Amino acid sequence: MSETPVKATERAPWDGDGAVKPGFFHMGAQLLDAGNTETPLAVGDHLWLKIKVYAKGGENKLHAHPYQDHAFIVLDGRARFHGPRGEEKELGRNDGIFLPAGSYYWFETISDEPLVLLRAGAVMAPDKHPDTRIMPDGEWAVRRGREETFVSADVKYRDGAFYG
Repeated sequence: MSETPVKATERAPWDGDGAVKPGFFHMGAQLLDAGNTETPLAVGDHLWLKIKVYAKGGENKLHAHPYQDHAFIVLDGRARFHGPRGEEKELGRNDGIFLPAGSYYWFETISDEPLVLLRAGAVMAPDKHPDTRIMPDGEWAVRRGREETFVSADVKYRDGAFYG
C-alpha cells in the first residue's frame, strides 16, 4: 500500500503562507540609578512577557488585575510583595509570585542594587483590556497596553551596566 502523495499546491500546516512562526527574545535591560522601566519581550494574543527594572520603589499602591493571571520572577535584586491582609514575602533571585486574576498586591524594591523582574501576563477575558486595575477604593483604571514600553520621568540609567 502506498501513501497518497501531497499535491504541489498543498502544504503542511507548518509550511503554509499563514503558518504561525515562533518568536525569540533576550532577557536584557539597562540597570538604573533612579526610576523604573518596563519593556515588552514577547507579546501574543493570550500571553505577554515584560522585563521590568526598578532602581527603588516598586508598584507601591495596592491594586488587582481582574482580567489577567500574572506572575513575577525576580531575575536580580530583592523585592517585598504585600497582600491586602498584611501578607508579605521577600523574594530574591529566581523566586517568584503567581497572582491569579483579582489578587490584590503591591511590591517594593528592598535591595541596594536595582530590582529586575520578568513579568508574565495571560489574558483571562479577551474582550476586556488586560491591564485594567482595580484600586482598593473601587476605582477602575487602565495603565498601559501589553506592547507599550514605559520609562519613568525620573529615570537615570546606570552607565554601561546591564542585566543579561
